[in-house]
Amino acid sequence: MFKHQHAPLRTALAPLTLALRLAFSGALAIAASNAAMAQNANPQYDIPAGPLADALNRYAQQAGVSVALDADKVQGLRSPGLKGNYSVGDGFNALLRDSPYVIGKTSAGYVLQPKPAVPAATPQRNDQALAPVTVNSSLLADELPRVYAGGQVARGAQLGILGSTSTMDAPFNLTAYTAGLIEDQQASTVAAVLLNDPSVRFTTSEGHIYENFSIRGFEINGEDLAFNGLYGLSPYGHAPTEFIERVEVLKGPGALLGGMSPQGGVGGVINLIPKRAADKPLLRLTTDYTSDSQYGVHLDAGQRFGEGGRYGVRFNGGYRDGKVGVDDQKKQRTLAAIALDYRGTQLNLAFDAYTNRENIDNGSSWMASFPTTGVIAPPKTGTNLLHGIYGKLENDAVAVRASYDFNDTLTAYAALGQLRYRYSGYINGTRAAIRNAAGDYVGNTFHQRGSVDTTSGEVGLRGRFVTGPVRHQAVVSVTSLEFDTGRAAPRTSADYKSNIYNPTTPALGADPGPAPKTGDTALRSLALADTLAFADDKVLLTIGAREQQVKTRTLNPSNGAVTSDYDKRALTPAVGIVVKPWSPAISLYANYIEGLSQGGTVTDTAASNYGTVFAPYKSKQVEGGVKWDQGEYGNTISVFQIDRPSMVKDTASNTYNADGKQRNRGVEWNTFGQIGSLRILGGAAYTDSKMTRASAAALTGKTIYGTPKWKANLGGDWTVPGANGLSLNARLVYTGSQYVNSANTQQIDSWTRIDLGARHSVRWLDHTLQLRANVENVANKSYWAGSFNDGYVTQGAGRVYKLSASVDF
Repeated sequence: MFKHQHAPLRTALAPLTLALRLAFSGALAIAASNAAMAQNANPQYDIPAGPLADALNRYAQQAGVSVALDADKVQGLRSPGLKGNYSVGDGFNALLRDSPYVIGKTSAGYVLQPKPAVPAATPQRNDQALAPVTVNSSLLADELPRVYAGGQVARGAQLGILGSTSTMDAPFNLTAYTAGLIEDQQASTVAAVLLNDPSVRFTTSEGHIYENFSIRGFEINGEDLAFNGLYGLSPYGHAPTEFIERVEVLKGPGALLGGMSPQGGVGGVINLIPKRAADKPLLRLTTDYTSDSQYGVHLDAGQRFGEGGRYGVRFNGGYRDGKVGVDDQKKQRTLAAIALDYRGTQLNLAFDAYTNRENIDNGSSWMASFPTTGVIAPPKTGTNLLHGIYGKLENDAVAVRASYDFNDTLTAYAALGQLRYRYSGYINGTRAAIRNAAGDYVGNTFHQRGSVDTTSGEVGLRGRFVTGPVRHQAVVSVTSLEFDTGRAAPRTSADYKSNIYNPTTPALGADPGPAPKTGDTALRSLALADTLAFADDKVLLTIGAREQQVKTRTLNPSNGAVTSDYDKRALTPAVGIVVKPWSPAISLYANYIEGLSQGGTVTDTAASNYGTVFAPYKSKQVEGGVKWDQGEYGNTISVFQIDRPSMVKDTASNTYNADGKQRNRGVEWNTFGQIGSLRILGGAAYTDSKMTRASAAALTGKTIYGTPKWKANLGGDWTVPGANGLSLNARLVYTGSQYVNSANTQQIDSWTRIDLGARHSVRWLDHTLQLRANVENVANKSYWAGSFNDGYVTQGAGRVYKLSASVDF
């Protein structure tokens, strides 16, 4: 038995109200300050990546200054480019950030100067002490990796207890999508961002109130998203992107890195990094329009204060309302988020709080099952089977994170957060079980009400030391994730008859009333890991293990009595290696890592082992690959196999065991970066997913439903030469055919979607104005997009127009 000790959420969330009040007043102060400086606004630059000499000369011409260059010094060096508002000196140094030079100024103009040497580390106080640690190209554990050429992805990501890690140093396949990509594609939710990844697909219908995903052929529920490294704190439903700096995706299990996820997803880890105040003040107002007729506004304000900009505040507020999604459906969303941080010489602090409200009215996207006669054609895009239904989601969260450097070799860190989530309405069970080829079905609606109260935290120590020729970065971490769930018994409507091509108004289930507590869960763990660097960082070996405890209880909602109690432990080891045999531009990597999900309970009363509770299921991944970074253009190629166990029955002994197994094998290619004035992002994924040992003999050897063998994405963003800030973009998304059910008796066709867009940056009343236009599913193609549950398919969204205008004050 165990009992949660949640502090009252009203008390915990009190800082949110105060923080938001401070944010609004801070935003007004920033607006006043920046308006006063409008006459001295820095010019807007857009210098593409390329040879350093060319970039410096082009920048000097646009800035109206002279720069003295020694051709021999800059021969062969390249610049990452420049985009945005900069003073003259800051712009030069941004172009020079990957070179051994900084800018200097003389009476004759600007000149290149060598970067100052870094002072040597202070020797230890005794002869037996370890040698000073030098981290050549490593990132600080909580450092945000720089943006890669092209601005669409970053050069690294957070890897849980391993901290911030360069892509080339990580023994995993990872991608971090940037705020720049989010803005340019007008991607308002995480699902819209991940549409760029060939290894990821959105499994619930586009426009549904919930977002769920599939990574490497395994489902990842929306509840399994992490927020700044902690599970349980990301918004339920749609995770809005207005306050997100990075959407990080790790492909494959990640039990060592962050522990077991709330729902036990093993296909990958999605982590949301919140925005922080940058060194440059920001006050940006964005207005947008989405077809059918939804309007939105977004305020993004940030500034740093104090000596050296130690204190930072960033506020994001957004509001959207109007028709969008299926015909006549309305959606309303309100977001307010505040991020405060302190950057000291030893102490670093960060505080995040957000409130997010989402309402749907008069309809929802839906899913369908087919008659035994086979698959039928989908209706026209935007068909609304559920006129009259509604739903409401409420998310409120606070989180704090801190780190303290005792010295150059030892750092302590801690994080703690709480989330309060409430839902009500017709938000699940939006299904149509089709009876015949004409599209007739008998339906029901389900009125629901429930809650989740979550507390999530982590404490750890990181040490950096040397033993002989080997550098170590070791970490020990303790995590705790506790959540209480409440749920009213859903009220189901009477049966009603309808047709997917000519829908009728559905019957509505009654309000189920209050939602009593129905269960609680505690996921606690202890992890140890060490990354060893050999041969001048040409070989990086990571080893570690996590001891995970999983405790869940199910309660009788009427009297609170415990009806089931689960308490099991599991140890999940991991090992990863990176080898750079020729140069830092090529990394060969491999890993073995495990994932965890709660073990099953035998509920068959006729079974010999009725009531048996299995330990958490361990999914096991073996992966290898190569990463190739040409400075402005990169590729990752991965080969993997993941084995996931499940419960099966041995009919000879009339017992159940955990010998069932799903095996997913695949090859992935990711490409990203910039070639001249063309920015590229995409790749392809091949996945062979089989049930190698199933609960029924007839299912053994079958392909897992909802897992297409081939998926591909290719996106291009082109800056038009001589067009003064005009860029054009296009994206192709391809998903192969896939089975609808476990028996493999029904299959939906492959589909291809094309998206187009353009943006133009201009000066307007001495301010930078960014205009964007995007069209998704240009052909308005109607198609079955994929599967969510066994036997059910989702319909792809129709043509969507998106327009926005952003102005920086």
